[in-house]
Amino acid sequence: MPRYEEIASDLRNRIHSDEYAVGSTLPTYGELTEIYGVGRGVISSALNLLEREGLLRIVKRAGIRVLDWRLQRRRISRGQLIYRDPMRGYVGPAAASPDEPWDTHGRPAAGYEPAPERVAELMGIEPGIAVLRRRRVTSPAGEPPFQVVDSWISAEAVRDAPQAAEPSTGPGGYLDRIEEAGHGPLSWREYGRSRLPSREEAALLDISAESPVLELMWAGTSSSSDRVVEVTVRVIPADRVELVADLTRHDTARWPVAPINNG
Repeated sequence: MPRYEEIASDLRNRIHSDEYAVGSTLPTYGELTEIYGVGRGVISSALNLLEREGLLRIVKRAGIRVLDWRLQRRRISRGQLIYRDPMRGYVGPAAASPDEPWDTHGRPAAGYEPAPERVAELMGIEPGIAVLRRRRVTSPAGEPPFQVVDSWISAEAVRDAPQAAEPSTGPGGYLDRIEEAGHGPLSWREYGRSRLPSREEAALLDISAESPVLELMWAGTSSSSDRVVEVTVRVIPADRVELVADLTRHDTARWPVAPINNG
């Protein structure tokens, strides 16, 4: 076993045994080189391995912090039903049930930001054009940050529903305002992919920048203009979720199976 893997294994065991508890910091690079009698490059390789596993977050000038590796995965059913909570409005795919309580971490923010390439593509605009973005960081009640949610709202939707840009969007949220302004009922298409987080997303979710995330993107299409007027992007640590879907038999897969006649 390479020396860096031996060191990573030793540190992993110390973390799992709570010798280095969740939220604590490991010794510094210099201290680790002395403890293990190796150079800084070997220590870097060992720490990078543990960071990719989601056990550590290495932050310049803040130290090497132990992350909460005991968090259980949430099962997200990938059906095609949109739910609604009377107070919160439409419920996103990360919720276990429409009435499940969720917390908001920090202060939600709204402002104009350059549209990412994928958002711009879905909206039919040039990448980099300033678009209203509403950002919040949320989690199931009592849990650490679970997802970063960015809702990008088109200029057309803001023009027709100006309250969608205000700090308080009223009961049901900005989606209700957009639908009330003549774009309802919205219809959605969902896109999903895995990727690495940006450093900003990693900091908000308190994860390593080396830990993959699941990106779930909703594109909401106006029934009046047939254009995408809002795109909501949810970024979730990939090791916090597993996707579950019930599979349905097509007519070609009916049972019992007819025997194959080779004669």
